[in-house]
Amino acid sequence: MEIIRSVNEWKKTMEPALLSKVHEFKTMGYSKSSTEDIWGCLVQKVWKGNPSKRLHEVIQDVFHLPAATYLSYLTVKAYEDDDLMASIQAVTKMNN
Repeated sequence: MEIIRSVNEWKKTMEPALLSKVHEFKTMGYSKSSTEDIWGCLVQKVWKGNPSKRLHEVIQDVFHLPAATYLSYLTVKAYEDDDLMASIQAVTKMNN
């Protein structure tokens, strides 16, 4: 019988696969790759949430994550962070 769990329940087990993917992206020139960013990309772009999957399916998703999908995720994340910083600066200026 195969065990099916939510992807978040598999996260700790996935650490070696995530580290392998980080290494792969770093050899491609993405020096700031991290396991957290890769996991976040998978949750948002590939799984679109926290679906239930078998371990081999989660591993396959990690190893088949394309660099283009990862870069798209990082780009959107950077824009969201910029908007947050702009909002913080606007509030700070209002309080001065």
